[in-house]
Amino acid sequence: MDLFSQIEVTERAEVLKLRQELEEANRLYYVANAPTMTDREFDEKMRRLQDLEQAHPEWYDASSPTQHVGSDLTVKGEGLAVSGKGFEQVKHRYPMLSLGNTYSRDEIEDWLKKLPADAEIVAELKYDGLSISLWYENGYLTKALTRGDGQKGDNVIDNIRTIPSIPQHIDGLPTRLEMRGEVLLPWENFERLNREREEEEEPLFANPRNAASGTLKLQDKNEVARRGLTCYLYYMLGENLPGETHYERLEQARKWGFPISDAIKVCRSIEEVMDYIGYWDTARKALPVATDGIVLKVNNLHEQEELGYTAKNPRWAIAYKFPAEKQLTTLKSISYQVGRTGVVTPVANLEPIQLSGTIVQRATLHNEDFIRQLDIREGDRVWVEKGGEIIPKIVGRADRNEGMMECCNDGMMNDGMMYRFPEVCPECGARLVRVEGEAAWRCLNENGCKPQQIGKVIHFVSRKAMNIDGLGDETLTLLYDQGLVRNIADLYDLKKDDIARQERLGDKSADNILKAIEASKQVSWERVLFALGIRMVGETTAKKIARRFRSIDELQWATKEQLVGIDDVGPQIADNVVAYFLDEKNLEILMRLRAAGVTMEAQGEEPEALSDKLQGKTIVISGVFSQHSRDEYKAMIEAHGGKNSGSISKKTSFVLAGENMGPEKRKKAEEIGIPILSEEEFLEMVNGQ
Repeated sequence: MDLFSQIEVTERAEVLKLRQELEEANRLYYVANAPTMTDREFDEKMRRLQDLEQAHPEWYDASSPTQHVGSDLTVKGEGLAVSGKGFEQVKHRYPMLSLGNTYSRDEIEDWLKKLPADAEIVAELKYDGLSISLWYENGYLTKALTRGDGQKGDNVIDNIRTIPSIPQHIDGLPTRLEMRGEVLLPWENFERLNREREEEEEPLFANPRNAASGTLKLQDKNEVARRGLTCYLYYMLGENLPGETHYERLEQARKWGFPISDAIKVCRSIEEVMDYIGYWDTARKALPVATDGIVLKVNNLHEQEELGYTAKNPRWAIAYKFPAEKQLTTLKSISYQVGRTGVVTPVANLEPIQLSGTIVQRATLHNEDFIRQLDIREGDRVWVEKGGEIIPKIVGRADRNEGMMECCNDGMMNDGMMYRFPEVCPECGARLVRVEGEAAWRCLNENGCKPQQIGKVIHFVSRKAMNIDGLGDETLTLLYDQGLVRNIADLYDLKKDDIARQERLGDKSADNILKAIEASKQVSWERVLFALGIRMVGETTAKKIARRFRSIDELQWATKEQLVGIDDVGPQIADNVVAYFLDEKNLEILMRLRAAGVTMEAQGEEPEALSDKLQGKTIVISGVFSQHSRDEYKAMIEAHGGKNSGSISKKTSFVLAGENMGPEKRKKAEEIGIPILSEEEFLEMVNGQ
């Protein structure tokens, strides 16, 4: 093979590899909300792929990442992450494309020089959130579509209605109007959400963009409202719209009451554009929401139309992305923290550096796999990045011989030694276990490991759980060390003197704490269930379990099959609930809580049964429905005497199937002969005479 042929074979292999890497990066970014590749690394790989495809047009592939935008569409049917209920997918009236972007001011200048002479440019902040398209019909908000795959998107209208800044109705709008913009989670709310997730030992959101995306795809609109999303709109589409320029339309949208940024500016020269970029590179750090760059758009709408589009980008707009701020520092040591549920998290202790206005001394190392991938050792020089993210993270290390090294995929040390996670718990000495299917190592000595015991009590007294005010972390640690509070039931045995003699407390504080402990006995059953700290049973999941099982006694005897029939309860959560009630120490604690007077059942009567038409029947729900929600159908089944199940077996009476029924469930039902009823057939069954 000659040299030319060898180069072509190598480049062809590189094209295939880049396509695969970029598709996976798109999936992790848009769908899983768990990006592993930095924006800059993604853009550089995309640029390289574009160059190779341009040099070899014979390798054109319509499915290449260069030919379409990343997709955030929710997959309907089998395997939905949140509740099994998909969103309606709607075709965009106008394709929803992404923007070409650059990190180079020189490239911005080159782009500007290619535009029509004297073209005005509208400069805007590039908000780091989730793209949204709002449809207004006769002044009323009727649909809210995510970008999806650029051709169709998920209709998340119910969740969008929880955002106060988005108008639901405006008089005087054109008959059909589409406003596009960005849904954002403000820094303040992002920090609060991550604090809550840290307390529950749930994975933290890397940045507000991922948090906003995950929030907008939730099925519980009350939880969406609680998290506190906001929105900025930046483009108007439709027919018979006012104004001849982009800026005029945005000003009109502002007068109508739409949330339009105050940072928009019309620039009439390259110098003005560069001044705008320079100003906001610093000023953006004081904004309440995340930004990651500047968007430049040709102002004149006729010029926009003439410039047109590429396969995935408008030619009349470009994004300049601010480089993420990162610095090199020394990894002084690796320490290990044990959380409430026993997860052991490695933490990098760093030589202090200043990033984005704050001093950074610590950064999470996530888990064993992450450390092996980057081949990190104590004493290494590591790159720490903050950029648009509030959580400092290690993104690479300086090679011990040659300089920068981004990753070692084999997880081997340079001297041939594999990184080894500690074999025993740093707190209690118990042997650590890596649970199959998880990246984390865990200490299973939950009733004898100090951080886990204290963590459970801290969680129990928290505001959203039992709301026992006055017992802070330090006080509970002191009470633990004195042997007064080793588990949550011990709180109800505390005496006034036990509390009053603690540092910085006294008789008055002791009286207030005892009053709060007494008041906690009236906390509702669903909050008590959340307070127990069963692994992976968060606030929302606890509510749903408590609605299905109305007392601790009912829940104690619940089977895994019954539990997975509840929305938001997957097999792993079900296993954790069942395991909790198999532990004799937990049962002893529950008995003491009951004896103390803590609420262990739902108050009020159960909803009255409507009929016994489904008595003795076990029903599985699958698909997306038009007349009622999945939760409503589940409640309907129970109200008519039936039982919900999350999986098909020979005990299943029939499947209630909506659109896009999970293919695996359909296949299994057909294989064992389980009847499949449509929505209409089911309603006729329960509502007919």
